[in-house]
Amino acid sequence: MGFRVLYMSQQILGGSLWSECSLKKLRKRDPELNSYWETNCPPVEMIAADGKKRQIKAANTESLLRIIQSIPSPKAEPFKRWLAKVGYERLEEIENPELAAKRTRAIYEQKGYSEEWIEKRLRGIAVRDELTDEWKKRGVKEGKEYAILTSEISKATFGMTPAEYKDFKALANPKENLRDHMTDLELIFTMLGEASTTEIAKKKDAQGFNENQKAAKAGGNIAGNARRELESQSGTKISTKANFKQLPKAKKNPSIPPQ
Repeated sequence: MGFRVLYMSQQILGGSLWSECSLKKLRKRDPELNSYWETNCPPVEMIAADGKKRQIKAANTESLLRIIQSIPSPKAEPFKRWLAKVGYERLEEIENPELAAKRTRAIYEQKGYSEEWIEKRLRGIAVRDELTDEWKKRGVKEGKEYAILTSEISKATFGMTPAEYKDFKALANPKENLRDHMTDLELIFTMLGEASTTEIAKKKDAQGFNENQKAAKAGGNIAGNARRELESQSGTKISTKANFKQLPKAKKNPSIPPQ
């Protein structure tokens, strides 16, 4: 569930902010927060600084931000202003989707990705959105079923599920976005698999999970066959262990394997 220790925020928000007394006052002041406190902020056993196991109150990221909104402290104001800014930007993006693409581009540029890679990554996002829109229309459930179908496409395209691909690229953090660590060609074949799946689902009018699973395998196979043909002709494997973190700072281009 990705729980983060509330105590960690003490170093940022300061002092005795997270003392039991403060927490009690916070819960009393905010009835809604208090109503889901035990569910969203359970005690988690962790090793304390003294080496002993202790029960520490914890929360996932969403709940932690919700708690910060309730804190009547000047030290929490920068977080509240940031949350307001993010919320405002999200509303802008809903009204004008082009802003989302521009902001995404800016984030990748700041991280050091090449313009060529960014173009493919953004195109891949559009292809993925088109696919998930089709799944939604065709009765596929978000969450687990989306994940299964995505794994089917990836397995047929690259011979690896997304989880296996992350291991292949040595991405230890489960929240790392695999596609942010793909080379240009890996992104291209990912797009081919998903675009092919979308087209097959449309042409065959696939309905429900089972029919769309067949479309996912077929779409992935098209990309997989194309990948194997290119590998045969070029003598080079498309899937590479290179990931963005390994690339030289002076040459942050995921198309170039680390030296």
